[in-house]
Amino acid sequence: MITAHTVFNETAALLVLGAALGFVGQWLRQPLIVAFIVAGIVAGPDVLGVVSSAVHVQVLGELGVAVLLFLVGLKLDPGLLRTLGPVALVTGSAQVLLTALAGAGVALALGMPVRTAAIIGLALTFSSTIIVIKLLWDKGEVDSLHGRLALGLLIAQDLLVVVLMGLLAGLRGESQGGLWQALVGGLVLLATVLLFTRYLAQGLLARMARSPELLVTFAVAWAALLAGLADALGLGKELGGLLAGVSLASTPFREALASRLASVRDFLLLFFFVSLGASLDFGALQGSLWPAIGLSAFVLIGKPLIVLPILGLAGYGRRTAFMASLTLAQISEFSLILLALATQAGLADPATQALVTLVGLVSIGASTYLVTYSGAIYAFVEPLLARVMGDQARRHAPSEAPPPADVILFGLGRYGTAIAEGLRSRGLSVLGVDFDPEMVARWRARGLPAYYGDAADPDFGKSLPLGGAQWVVCAIPVHGGSLTHDDPRLALVDALRNSGYRQQIAVAIQAQEDLPALRGRDIDLVLLPMADAAAEAVDLITGAPLVAPRRWS
Repeated sequence: MITAHTVFNETAALLVLGAALGFVGQWLRQPLIVAFIVAGIVAGPDVLGVVSSAVHVQVLGELGVAVLLFLVGLKLDPGLLRTLGPVALVTGSAQVLLTALAGAGVALALGMPVRTAAIIGLALTFSSTIIVIKLLWDKGEVDSLHGRLALGLLIAQDLLVVVLMGLLAGLRGESQGGLWQALVGGLVLLATVLLFTRYLAQGLLARMARSPELLVTFAVAWAALLAGLADALGLGKELGGLLAGVSLASTPFREALASRLASVRDFLLLFFFVSLGASLDFGALQGSLWPAIGLSAFVLIGKPLIVLPILGLAGYGRRTAFMASLTLAQISEFSLILLALATQAGLADPATQALVTLVGLVSIGASTYLVTYSGAIYAFVEPLLARVMGDQARRHAPSEAPPPADVILFGLGRYGTAIAEGLRSRGLSVLGVDFDPEMVARWRARGLPAYYGDAADPDFGKSLPLGGAQWVVCAIPVHGGSLTHDDPRLALVDALRNSGYRQQIAVAIQAQEDLPALRGRDIDLVLLPMADAAAEAVDLITGAPLVAPRRWS
């Protein structure tokens, strides 16, 4: 006898549906997150009813969240956390307060009772750590200043939401000591992680690294363990997964772990986004269309507009502030948990919970596009921002004036560093520029001049000593490889030429297919790292030059 609904069959159906809609989304050039959420809606009980019990989907999705935050933790620099932490806590608290008040005002204007409006205002305040980090990771911007600033704000939000959840649990009457348990448990968990990092992490991973499979298994198990412990203490799985990654960030195995776990993360996160779509209850949304549109508009537009001036007052440049604020244009899974607790405590009803769930799905889907095309959006609104917001950034990372140099090099990764060493051996002075503060710190620790900067910022070139530079070399290792309309390499070339720089520019690309995109720009030299290395190898073997440099005027 054939059983239609089994866990295996349901999981297989979800994978096929996710792959099919993901392919359609890719063909339509839409973000995969949106395709996977749509897959969840289609698979949910109100459409196909593929999933009769979402427990296994939810478990796999939560494991994906733990792995995602683990990988983020692997990349965190403790020094940067000490720098951004206090700022993020202050600005995050201000953002939560102002957004909650504004959100409650919008709900009141939509005709909701005062108590319901207050609960909705709080729920709309918080943004999704998982969604934001996934989007930034896909764009290769986790290490940028605005990416790390957004992460700091999200962590501050998560800490504040723990307090609110404890208070709501107390009102529900089931957990009077929930808040104190979370605070004490958090301190114990943090102390445990610090001791593990100090005394066990390096030696344990050195032994496990002899077997790559065991290393990956341990990493996933460690992330799941700390996520489970943090969740049991009322801190949320996200914080536990993040701490698991931080505990291994100082070991020499973090790059190997990051590369091996990337595909595991992407596979498991499919289930998280599918479960989000499947959770939408269409039956509870009768008459909620206009309130959902109004609240979604507030989340997508109002929240960034609230965060933007706060970050500007905190000392961040307008581009950094804009890009960080735009990432917060959605609500969090914690928002849904807050609504569930409020409903259980008698402060909200199921219709309000369904309304906020719909706002969550709309804002998550729309914010995916906002973050994906944030560069183009900033270019469009920058003239207006320049009129109302100054750009005297005090927090652009280490900020002394950059020294003059013969060559200004963007991108301080392995390829950029190799270029710099070769140029220095020829007697040329090199100023390194990168949007990763950790890379800047590493260069400075070696005694090399380095400066923090974002190549995609059209105003950044004004702060550089372009007058004495013979060359500007762009060796940015852009995530995804191929050139796009808002690629930082193209933005850098345009900004340099528009600012009056008339000396020579070199740009590194990943493939020959990107050459046509550069022909319309004033570039003097194109670098193809892999092809150039192969050509040099052939030269060494045969003793004769194989190809000429790719120059055009």
